Amino acid sequence: MQERKKRRIVIASVLKPVDDTRMLEKLGQSLADVYDVHIIGFPSSNTLHSNKIKLHPLPRFNRLSIGRLSAPWKILKKLFGLRPVLLIISTHELLFIALLTKLSLHTKIIYDVRENYARNIKHTNAFPVGLRTLLALYVRFKEWIAKPFIDQFFLAEKEYVHELAFPVSRTTILENKYKRSLPFEKKEKAGHSLQLLFSGTLAESTGVFTAINLASALHGVDTSITLTIIGYCARGETLNKIKHAIHDKSFIVLKGGDQLVPHTEILKAIQQADAGIIAYPPNPSTINSIPTKLYEYLGNQLPILLIHHDTWVSICATFPAAIVFDEKLAEPETILRDLQNTRFYIRTSPSIFWETEETKLLLAIQNLLK
Repeated sequence: MQERKKRRIVIASVLKPVDDTRMLEKLGQSLADVYDVHIIGFPSSNTLHSNKIKLHPLPRFNRLSIGRLSAPWKILKKLFGLRPVLLIISTHELLFIALLTKLSLHTKIIYDVRENYARNIKHTNAFPVGLRTLLALYVRFKEWIAKPFIDQFFLAEKEYVHELAFPVSRTTILENKYKRSLPFEKKEKAGHSLQLLFSGTLAESTGVFTAINLASALHGVDTSITLTIIGYCARGETLNKIKHAIHDKSFIVLKGGDQLVPHTEILKAIQQADAGIIAYPPNPSTINSIPTKLYEYLGNQLPILLIHHDTWVSICATFPAAIVFDEKLAEPETILRDLQNTRFYIRTSPSIFWETEETKLLLAIQNLLK
């Protein structure tokens, strides 16, 4: 009997790489057994690929360039060639392209809202000061125009339900929980040395400089302490500032920086570390967000040095997983003593893993396409 042809789903972004964790490992791999999945996105330095999922990298471009402005139209051309029954867009930049696809190909549209984009643009330094408010208003306008035509909204945070006011009847919450992809081996407590880790997006808004200052203070007490910074920095000015901050600190190693780092490399760094630093400074852009790396650290039972944030502290207290610190009042001797004496992860919970979200994803897609 001839095998039934799978219905085609395209997941697309402009800046996220084709092997982005949420697009490929979470949405893509969760859907690939049932559907013909294609991912369009920024080119990746990762040579790994998925046999079940077809990747379509865009031509490389700079973050602020004509290439970025033309990328949505190149994606539209690919969509007309692929003719999917469902398009999942992972950025506001593709809202108008999604509407054109819907009108032309009768494609169902899902808007995967990974951030409160307008708020984040307004309150971070990703764009020049004079442009931030205008761009934030433009994003809100696009979302308002597109809202009636979107078939389903995926929200990466629970609080976005209240912040963004998308129709509840067309909304599914899919949090960025940890997708297990490497074998887990619980690491024993550090002996004579302590290897700290800061992973993910490298920016002032994610606390990379707080992590550098904290590691330096701890190293001042115990010279065996090291820090690995691994991730991608989108702004050249910020990357230069990071390099300047660590140029005379041989105990701090930077991996990535101006290059995207494969997610498998970040997970390996998490498994090799003794403690991870999560140090987002207070900012409206993160007030109702849960960092993906919080779930990654919890999923790998990595002790966390956690800047005080009520929601994150509450999540970590369940296990327990974290030593909470205040950047202005941190006492390195106390932090080190707590790291050595605390019994971490005496409990576990399935609530931090992607499997809880995968069930909701498959049901939402099934209902949309039936």
